[in-house]
This record gives sequence, structure tokens and C-alpha cells, in this order.
Amino acid sequence: MRKKDMIGMLLAGGQGSRLGVLTTNKAKPAVFFGGQYRIIDFPMSNCINSGVDTIGVLTQYQPLSLNKHIGIGIPWDMDRKNGGVTILSPHVKGESGDWYSGTANAIFQNIQFIDEFSPDYVLILGTDHIYKMDYSEMLRFHQENNCDATIAVLEVPLEEASRMGIMNTYENGKVYEFEEKPKNPKSNLASMGIYIFTWSKLKEALIKDNKIHPDSDFGKHIIPMMLGNNDTMFAFRFKDYWRDVGTIEAYWETNMELIKTLPAFNLYEDFWKIYTDAAHQPPSYTGPESDVKLSITSCGCEIYGKVYNSVLGPEVTIEDGAVVTDSIIMEKCSIGRGSRLNRVIVDSNTKIGENVIIGEGENIPNELKPDVYFTGITVIAENSVVPDNVRIGLNCVISGITDNSMYENGELKSGGSVCQEEVVL
Repeated sequence: MRKKDMIGMLLAGGQGSRLGVLTTNKAKPAVFFGGQYRIIDFPMSNCINSGVDTIGVLTQYQPLSLNKHIGIGIPWDMDRKNGGVTILSPHVKGESGDWYSGTANAIFQNIQFIDEFSPDYVLILGTDHIYKMDYSEMLRFHQENNCDATIAVLEVPLEEASRMGIMNTYENGKVYEFEEKPKNPKSNLASMGIYIFTWSKLKEALIKDNKIHPDSDFGKHIIPMMLGNNDTMFAFRFKDYWRDVGTIEAYWETNMELIKTLPAFNLYEDFWKIYTDAAHQPPSYTGPESDVKLSITSCGCEIYGKVYNSVLGPEVTIEDGAVVTDSIIMEKCSIGRGSRLNRVIVDSNTKIGENVIIGEGENIPNELKPDVYFTGITVIAENSVVPDNVRIGLNCVISGITDNSMYENGELKSGGSVCQEEVVL
């Protein structure tokens, strides 16, 4: 293999339990976002736009959808003989094999892959954030300061700092302390989970920490160890758009931000494109009685009803008389005649029947998962069916092929759930 200055390692094995049924059958990075994209498209596009053409994607939880999406990396120009994209799943080594048990442990288990490219630096990325970032600028900062580690940080309101990992620095940006969710934070520089390490230093730390912590983690173990060794660590301040979409509310809100007249995050810039695996599809069609305002409609949509302030994935059908408001409808879904949806997330390949009303009623938290569904958003899992003529309230969860007998008096009240099979709510 030809030597690389820096390679990227994308941590994409997380379950994303706070996204409820959206991640029952797929890893969080594979969840659709902004119509035709997936969450992982953003860090992968950042890599190729930044000149990082060699990446390993570390998968674990429900990887099938993610693996199919990435393929051999063609949409991101990463189908290369030397480098490109490689899927790295847990594997058997010798007589045993282990699941990835921590963020640093996942990198430790792939030291051999990294060593094949003999990089000077390794870029470590999470895959559940929406942002655009030029990692080459962060690398220059790392080199200019002769760093062993550089941590990307975001300034957050001080009152929110106690919920995050905080980097305490000197005036020149050198980190002297890392605090995980401090009760009395000394600064407001929150770690973004984006790291550049000098590979020789990181490799040494990974091998050493693996002997102590089998669940080795960057925030809990590696960064404190390197600080304790007086390794040079700086904070790189990022001042642009960045969103964590790890909860139902955050995911919904970030999608809704895309459809503002002047969106804070622009999907359409030519100089920093977001690439995805979008197969050739027909153009969208809007019928004579349709009405679409402030919405994203992807290729192949057929709209005969009304769509307001919503995001539609590819090949969505909105039948005549249906009204969709403040909602996210993912690919290959159909919304039947006369149905009304308000603040609803509908996952892929789902059919909503005729004259269905979803998203009206009291804001009562979900009875089974009140910590996940409590902001008034109802979620319909992928491959589901909702029958004709039912009413569904707020904070409800529907999963599977359901029929009218499952809705008492044709209704599912706010906070209720109808699940045809055992799912992760």
C-alpha cells in the first residue's frame, strides 16, 4: 500500500437507542436525513472534500443497511485500489473474537488495518452529527502546534456544559484537563468527538490502555492517559453549523431547519457537496390539485395532496386530499387519500391508509418509552401499515403491519403503542 499522510476512521457501530424504532433494524448512521441522504453521508463527504481519500468504517450494530449504502464507495469517489473505503466489522483473531467494546477499543482492534498505510496521522470521527468541516484545516493546526492529539471543540452555553465532555485549555489552546460532564464546568469548550492523533503516539496509548481497560474509550481513558503523560494536546475551535441528531426531537428539528427560506445548513453548495448513493430515479410530479410549500421533495415523489414544512424522501406518494404538515416521510412511503399527518416521522416502505389522522390530541409521553417519545412527535417504523380510518395521537409508536382490530374504537390515544413484533421502541 502507498503511504498516506492521514487516514480516517469512522465510528459507525452505535445502536442509537434514543432514536427509538428508527434504529430497530439499522445503525444510526444509516438513518435517512434531509430526504435522500443518510446521516453517515456528512462525515464521509467531509472526508473526500478535505482530501482524506482513505477511510475505515467501523460497523457493529445492525450493519446490513449501512454496508449496502456504502458499498465500494463510488458516490464519494472512494472506489480506489490504494485506499478508498473499507468496512471494518468485528472479526475473529486466532482462537477468539471480540465485539467492539469502546470507541478506542474499536480502533485498537484495527491497528493492523491502519498500519498497512503507515499514516503519520489518524482522523477519528463519530457518525451521528450533521455538519461541514474541512479536516485539512484541523490537520494544519495539529502540525503547526506539534500536537500529539488535537480535539475539535464547540463553544456551548455554560449552563449546558455540565452535560458534555469539556476541554479546559490555556489561552493558547493547549489542553490541560478533560472533564466528563462536570458539575461546575471551568469552560464551555465541548468536545465534538472529532480527533486527530499522531499515529505513533495513539498506537502506543491504545496498546497500553488495552491491558488495563478492555472497554477502552477515548473520552474516559485515552485522552486522560495522554494528558497524564504530558503529551501535547490542543483544542481546535469549530465555529460553524453542527448538530447532534441523536434524539427524536433533535432529528426532527434538524430536518425542519433545512426547509427554512434561509437555512442555517445549506445542502446545495457546489464547493462543498454532500454525496450519497442515490440511484437514477424519475423526477418528482405534483398533481393539479396539489400544494407544496417550504418543503424538500426528493426524486420520484408523486404529490396529489398538500405538503407543508415537510421533508419527503425518494418515491413518496401523497394521495389526493392528504395533508402532511411538519413531518418527515422517508423513501417509498405512501400516504392515503384524505389522511392528515402533523409532526410525524414515517420510516421507509410504510403505507398509511385512507382518512387516517395522526398527530392530534394531548401531549402525553409514551407509556412504554417516556424518555424517548415525549415532545409530541409520533413515529411509524419502517415496513409498517396503518389501516384506513384510524386516529393516532401524539408520542405514539407504530411498528409492523397493523389492522383495525388493534385500534380500540378506531383510535390510538396519545402515548400509546401498537407493535406487531418485538422491536426496540
